[in-house]
Amino acid sequence: MSKQLDAVSAPKQLQSNMHWRENIVYEIYVRSFNDSNGDGVGDLRGIIEKLDYIQDLGVTAVWLSPIFASPNRDYGYDVSDYKGIDPEYGSMDDFDELLEALHERGVRLVMEIVPNHTSSDHPWFREALKGKDNPYRDYYIWRPAGEDGGPPNNWTSFLGDSSWKYHEETGEYYLHTYAWHQPDLNWENPKVRQEIIDAMDFWLQKGVDGFRIDTANVLSKDMSFPDTDETERIQGSGEKYYKNGPHIHEYLREMREKVFSRYPIFTMGESSQVETEDVEDYTLPERGELDLILMIEASKICDEPDDMWKSDPWELSHLKAIMRKWLKDLHPDAWIGMYLSNHDHVRMVSYLGDDLEHREESAKMLAVFLMTLRGTPNLLQGEELGMTNAHFFNSIDDIKEQQALAYYKLMVEKRGEDPETILRRVLQKNRDHSRTPMQWNADPGAGFTTGTPWQRINPNKDEINARQQEDDPNSVLNLYREIIRLRRDHPSLSLGTYEPVLEEHKHIYAYLREGEGERWLIVLNFSKTPTEVLLPDDLRGELARAECAVCSDGERAEALERGMTELDPYAYFVFRLA
Repeated sequence: MSKQLDAVSAPKQLQSNMHWRENIVYEIYVRSFNDSNGDGVGDLRGIIEKLDYIQDLGVTAVWLSPIFASPNRDYGYDVSDYKGIDPEYGSMDDFDELLEALHERGVRLVMEIVPNHTSSDHPWFREALKGKDNPYRDYYIWRPAGEDGGPPNNWTSFLGDSSWKYHEETGEYYLHTYAWHQPDLNWENPKVRQEIIDAMDFWLQKGVDGFRIDTANVLSKDMSFPDTDETERIQGSGEKYYKNGPHIHEYLREMREKVFSRYPIFTMGESSQVETEDVEDYTLPERGELDLILMIEASKICDEPDDMWKSDPWELSHLKAIMRKWLKDLHPDAWIGMYLSNHDHVRMVSYLGDDLEHREESAKMLAVFLMTLRGTPNLLQGEELGMTNAHFFNSIDDIKEQQALAYYKLMVEKRGEDPETILRRVLQKNRDHSRTPMQWNADPGAGFTTGTPWQRINPNKDEINARQQEDDPNSVLNLYREIIRLRRDHPSLSLGTYEPVLEEHKHIYAYLREGEGERWLIVLNFSKTPTEVLLPDDLRGELARAECAVCSDGERAEALERGMTELDPYAYFVFRLA
């Protein structure tokens, strides 16, 4: 962990004896969490109103989606001021009050920083547009036209258009690996790196407890900008020239040295296109870079490699292979953050479970799964209620997120694909599924707002809401509270080893967790049908002396000891072995 400051200069970070790896992180997508003033947009005061709920859930850290000043074309991922709060979300006084109130409850606050790009409305970029000799010109990446008069190379952005936008007044193109209104910062310029370091230091001086660093592995580009041969990739070609780029480790070590090491915090890197050796390079303590990398593969298990909007069927063997790689094969001193869903992915109960016939059962099973894995779990708001995808999306007009809209336009208007086919893909996999407002109660505004919500509310709020689940001892919410409490009480469930069992079984996922003098067996049925299972003889012998800590069916738990038994759909068992 980062070194502590002396008592005189120590900042206001939450002090805790719990190792940062033991954190249980709750992601709040601020726009959709709770609206305190009736304007239809979630805000900081809305979070303050729900702090007792967060405390009762038992999580140890809250991660806020970006709350910086922004034109909100990409809902905060287009920053116009790294040191200012967007007025939609409140004021700096609101932020200070929220931070203090979280710390009073023993909960850390993790902010999200977006260091790869700014908004085109950022004052730096506005200055850069004024001319090639402007001191801010080199804050961004500019290149003259290619030999054919077009863009400097053939890369496509993650929205499917060229990664280059032409600026007629200065006759050059600027790079945007995301939308045209999100120009990439030039991390080869030490002034840019210092600006981001200063911004992080600003928030750390206030007492925030860490950062979720967006696109942490794309900051360093191959500045020769070669053409890519990824001709079939729909969105985001050229990644091999800027993901895990030539100077990325140098930049991260500089961040650690200049800012992270001065505070008792932890850092989570959001990265894709990484393998175990990459994560080891980023997170091994002696490397002095990041504390953990968020593991993205499980949430993309259905995606085709060249077109994320196309889906392939998944099997449990695929999920087991992913988890084996990150939980067993990874160097034991490297570290990952575990999530099954976040604001960029669909709801986990809708793609790993069954959100129709077995919503509650599969939501509970997935809760047990996430909370008994090695790593630092990240839980998206609403997952603790078993919130589902927005099956009420019917047309492209229902969609707000920019990458889905860009894909539809690219495939239908430019490539002439069948509109119904593309619409089905977009409706199934767009990010808006995870961004519908939090379902607090069955009121017309779901308890989220008294006004018109920025995003439509899921009609199933009448059946799925926090008020209804609070007093139901068998609810998804109370199962989450139970399994989170178990994890907090037993660090071996965070830090211990992971050993898969029954690896060849098509429907049963079983594994052992061991550490600090404890040994656990977790058995999960990932099937929507009853499934037979026979545990190995040695484990059945151990079950005779085991405690069923969290189990869906006590009788079935006892039957697992005796031999072959049939488990109900989405059954779950957490045994503490003697």
